[in-house]
Amino acid sequence: MPTALETISQIKIVPVVAIHDAGHSDALADALIEGGLPCAEITFRTAAAADAIRILAGRGDMLVGAGTVLTIEQVQQAVDAGAAFIVAPGINPKVVGYCQEQNIPITPGVATPTDIEIALDLGLKTLKYFPAEAFGGLKTLNAVSAPYTAVKFIPTGGINAGNVIAYLAHPKVVACGGSWMVKSTLIDDGRFDKITTLTREAVSLVQHVSAI
Repeated sequence: MPTALETISQIKIVPVVAIHDAGHSDALADALIEGGLPCAEITFRTAAAADAIRILAGRGDMLVGAGTVLTIEQVQQAVDAGAAFIVAPGINPKVVGYCQEQNIPITPGVATPTDIEIALDLGLKTLKYFPAEAFGGLKTLNAVSAPYTAVKFIPTGGINAGNVIAYLAHPKVVACGGSWMVKSTLIDDGRFDKITTLTREAVSLVQHVSAI
C-alpha cells in the first residue's frame, strides 16, 4: 500500500481546503472524487477543520490530511480525526519531532536555505515550498533548491491553473498544493458542480505534464 507521500506524488495536485461548515464535507468529497482527485488537505484555518477531517476520513474513499498545522495539539486533533498526513506552513522542530516520534507523515514549509538545512538536519527530504508565488515563484525555487540535490518540493501558495504546469515540470517538484479548484466561496455557496469541473481541468493539466 503506498504511503501518503507516494500517493501525493502520483496524483500531483493536492486540493488545499478551508472549509467553514463541516456539513459540506461529503458533497466536497463527492465533487473531488468525481473530478478525479480523491485527496484533500483540510487546513486548520477554520474551526470546522477537525470535524471535516473526521467526516472525510470516515468515508474511506480518499486521502485526507491536515494543513496549516502549527502546534502539537493540532497534530493530535488532526490524527485523532483521521488525518493521514500533516502539512505545516513553516518548520517547527517540536512539531516535526512529535510527528516523527509518532510515525506521522509531515511536510513542513520552507522558503530559504536556512529552512531547508533545518529540515535536512531533522531527516526530511520532501518539503512544502511556501508561499511559492509570493516568495518569487519558480525563479526563487530554482535558486534556493540548487545546492540541495536530494530535496524535493511541494510548492503551495499562489498555484493555479495558469502556472501549475510549469511548477510540475520542475525536476525537484513532486506535486503542488492548490486551492483554486476548492475555493471557500465555492464550498460556502454549494457550487460543487463547479468544483468538479475545475478539478477535472486540474487533472487534465497533470496528464499534460506527464505526457511531456
